[in-house]
Formats: sequence, structure tokens, C-alpha cells
Amino acid sequence: MAVPKRKTSPSRSGKRRSHIKFSSKNIIEDKKSGEYRLSHHLDLKTGTYKGRQVLDPKE
Repeated sequence: MAVPKRKTSPSRSGKRRSHIKFSSKNIIEDKKSGEYRLSHHLDLKTGTYKGRQVLDPKE
């Protein structure tokens, strides 16, 4: 059975987990409505995507 010989220090375990983190979302302000939304996503309030009407607007 494999058992570690020494205790892993907090700095060593932190180095191992250095790439495990949250990435920030790419939030932009819509040019027409001024609402915040994710880039490359449909604006649900107006129902537009890339300047074209895709869905009926929510009311």
C-alpha cells in the first residue's frame, strides 16, 4: 500500500493546484439595448443575434 512518507505542505499542494481556477466570463454591453450579455450569445430580451431577429422579443 502506497503511503506518503512526509506531509504535503500547503505551498506544495498549492503549486499542484495552480491551474485549477475559475475563468472569468466574457460579458459585454449590447450596443442597441445597453444590456449586459455574454458575447457570441443570443440577447434574450430583444431576441437578436448579430443584428438579426432570431426569436420573438420577451415581454
